[in-house]
Amino acid sequence: MQLENTRILITGGSSGLGKAMAEILRSAGARVLILGRDSEKVNRVADEIGCWGLACDVSKENQIHDVFAQIDQTWGGLDVLVNNAGIGYFHPIESLAWAQFEEIFHTNVFGAAIVGREAAIRMKAQSKGHIINVASTAGSRGFKEGSVYAASKFALKGMTQCWMHELRPHNIRVTLLSPSAVPTAFNVGTREEKPLKDKLLTPMELAYTLKSVLEMDDRGFIPEVEVWATNPF
Repeated sequence: MQLENTRILITGGSSGLGKAMAEILRSAGARVLILGRDSEKVNRVADEIGCWGLACDVSKENQIHDVFAQIDQTWGGLDVLVNNAGIGYFHPIESLAWAQFEEIFHTNVFGAAIVGREAAIRMKAQSKGHIINVASTAGSRGFKEGSVYAASKFALKGMTQCWMHELRPHNIRVTLLSPSAVPTAFNVGTREEKPLKDKLLTPMELAYTLKSVLEMDDRGFIPEVEVWATNPF
């Protein structure tokens, strides 16, 4: 895929991985729309990057519909979806609660599914496109106190594999991108970015990985890529 003038939507694009991805793709000439729940923040970051920004909570289906109505009006279609929005909290098994699953699944699974649905409708109409779901290594390997978060990422991985088979006949590529530990605003109540650490990944590693996956010739695609910190310990 040639990135020049490519129409790209990135959910969770106002900080962390999404912001780094938006910066890299804009520098390659793509047209980028970032979404974030905080209207002031998403607009400020969009101005910094030189892209388009809209406030959207992907756990709310009506807000997703509003975003795609604006995409239709402004771009008339969509070439790439980066399903990056995600939240996570960690609890020991004895303190698990129904509400924790509802909160995390509404963003990490339900929101990703509905954004993916709307993107797929438009991509099928134009017989091309690429959907990248940003999961986690927790989507393949559980960990202590990760019941809710890991379950949501396992669900996202399974859903991604279903989309791969369903959308290949329509020339739509689907990829799962799974990073290990990256210091971002993830799991921070104030949504402030965590400081980078020498032995952990940075958002830019994932941004360059995403760019490489997108730039592969359209005759092929990478179904899944994991990016690990070499020696985080």
